[in-house]
Amino acid sequence: MAISKEELEGQLSKLIEPNMGVDLISGGCVKNTEISEGNVRFDIEMGFPIAGYEDALKQSILDAVGALTGNATVDIELSQKITAHAVQTGAKRMPSVKNTIAIASGKGGVGKSTTTTNLALALRDAGATVGVLDADIYGPSQPRMLGAQGKPESRDGQSMEPKVTFGIQSMSIGNLIDEDTPMIWRGPMATGALEQMITETNWQDLDYLLIDLPPGTGDIQLTLSQKIPLSGAIIVTTPQDIALLDARKALKMFEKVDVPVMGIVENMSVHICSKCGNEEHIFGAGGGQSMAQQYNVDLLGSLPLSMDIREGVDAGKPTVAFDPESRTSEIYRQIARRVAGKLAVRAKDYSAKFPNIVVQQT
Repeated sequence: MAISKEELEGQLSKLIEPNMGVDLISGGCVKNTEISEGNVRFDIEMGFPIAGYEDALKQSILDAVGALTGNATVDIELSQKITAHAVQTGAKRMPSVKNTIAIASGKGGVGKSTTTTNLALALRDAGATVGVLDADIYGPSQPRMLGAQGKPESRDGQSMEPKVTFGIQSMSIGNLIDEDTPMIWRGPMATGALEQMITETNWQDLDYLLIDLPPGTGDIQLTLSQKIPLSGAIIVTTPQDIALLDARKALKMFEKVDVPVMGIVENMSVHICSKCGNEEHIFGAGGGQSMAQQYNVDLLGSLPLSMDIREGVDAGKPTVAFDPESRTSEIYRQIARRVAGKLAVRAKDYSAKFPNIVVQQT
């Protein structure tokens, strides 16, 4: 049975890609369609990293077009192309960094930094080049979690080379001071230090820079959210009512500074007893889902309250790196794909394509 390009694309337009939330045609993923007798060939170019996801993606496409193509040979070539996306009004995208994603929480102790570390590793595993900027000036934890302690190198005396561990580039105030030295700084000093780390770190061709923000929604956080170019933000919370209350404030802060919230990560959602396997919702149940529905954002995933996660980052051995086959690592990978997929369908950044107009007097 002969089929047309229009019929094929019509069938693909019915396939909603779960990470992007749109169909492959609307997402601009289908390229170079060729149809000949007994053979159908097309390319699928995804805007987010797909390593480890290729087989499931290809099978879902084959299932979608199977009835239409019949006995024809279907040849699908998968690839990825991660592009830069727009940041909030008034902010300028960083050189050598395509996308910046803030990881935020309304209060401390909900696992924001742990989530940042493991999501960075999950994006790396998916085939992206990733960096982590530890913006928590008063409580930097990324050097320990990533095993990236020590002073950064400087090749010219003016800029810093990021620390690289597990294939992740990182920079933190914790790399510039002793671990037990308190940062007794007022807001402008902390903001100035962060801006220096951003502008004076030689990030190397990053697809994603995850920014581990300090908890809360005070003057420092608001200033950082306005000055750091952000492609999107993730809110980390626990199901506990008091944590959700503060998480709502963080979400609304990003709304005020025109930064899209990609979704909510619910941490410590359930505890599974290591002795008997009994599940207990120690911090409550359903809070993250309820908040996501209230503010019309996605619940990106729910993570368990696990001793292994805590012990891993405390020892500089994060879960995704040291226990990649675990159920927890798979949840982190799913969350990472959803974040990158949602970002892929947002407006792209075309600022680099516009010419600079210079007026000269002759």
